[in-house]
Amino acid sequence: MFRPEPAYRHGSVPKTGLLLVNLGTPDAATGPALRRYLKQFLWDTRVVEIPRPVWWLILNGIILNTRPKKSAAKYATVWTKDGSPLAVHTAAQAKLVQGYLGGVIRSPLVVAHAMRYGNPSVESVIDRLKAEGCDRILVVPLYPQYAASTTASVCDAVFDSVKRMRHVPGLRFVKHFHDHPKYIAALAASVREHWAQNGRGGKLLMSFHGVPRFHLDRGDPYHCECRKTGRLLAEALDLKPDEWILTFQSRFGKAEWLQPYTQPTLEQMGRDGTERVDVICPGFVADCLETLEEIAVENRDAFIGAGGKQFHYIPCLNERDDWIRALCHIVGENLQGWAASEWDAPAAQAEGAKARERALALGAKE
Repeated sequence: MFRPEPAYRHGSVPKTGLLLVNLGTPDAATGPALRRYLKQFLWDTRVVEIPRPVWWLILNGIILNTRPKKSAAKYATVWTKDGSPLAVHTAAQAKLVQGYLGGVIRSPLVVAHAMRYGNPSVESVIDRLKAEGCDRILVVPLYPQYAASTTASVCDAVFDSVKRMRHVPGLRFVKHFHDHPKYIAALAASVREHWAQNGRGGKLLMSFHGVPRFHLDRGDPYHCECRKTGRLLAEALDLKPDEWILTFQSRFGKAEWLQPYTQPTLEQMGRDGTERVDVICPGFVADCLETLEEIAVENRDAFIGAGGKQFHYIPCLNERDDWIRALCHIVGENLQGWAASEWDAPAAQAEGAKARERALALGAKE
């Protein structure tokens, strides 16, 4: 029932783990890889709330027989020599956070990243953190705005993992950072830099990932948090009400989703004579299929095809220094009492050695 525990050594100095979790990605831009990924992703009850018997028939009888090949073709257009953009950026972010925090936090800290769907899995990385001596873990879902279908699903994955552990580590979660001043400042700086390099259009469109409308009706705060992010970003950029618009992308199925929808909005803008639009996706901290293909290609073509002249996509925060520093600040706020900038390693090791001697004297095993 329980997974094996890593070997324990009395007197060892405990470490703190930091786990950054993003949505996920297939292992390759192929039909079989997409089928595995979509099967895991779309079977999550947080993602699709249709009754299981009905959804099993739809998923296995239709979607998994038709969608993997089409999705693989789209992934192939953004795939890099190092893998999917989301995987590459998330790994780079974790490495940069480790480097930055290593310079300010003296107590033992191990930074790792995982994917909610696909690899590296949440369970495998938690097991690795435990094996490295982490007895407490701060989990940071890399979703600025909380949603049951994203943030809460990460919590589910963590709890599913630890409920099969005999020795559960201490856990903390960052719920959201949609209105954190440093996150907003990093977004605003990215827009200003884009404008400085490419000129400024008359309209800034902020596109967030969509969710079904009934999520909002049943109490999910995602819609409200997206709206707040949009408002704060507009204020940071001193935008007038007619200079920006907020929309939702990636609609799936026939049910009503959060509106207004991104692509129809861009098409209408093109028909109305809007010559240039700048588009940013503040719900993503790393570029991925939804930003690089859906927004920067499909929606660009829709806008141009409807009469627009210039479409400028503003990249996600990715490895921007101001974003990495903002993320580290958010992490630091949530590591209070777990990590320290002032820490005496020799004293901690000496105390650990004494604790080991006491334990052995009382009959503990090596």
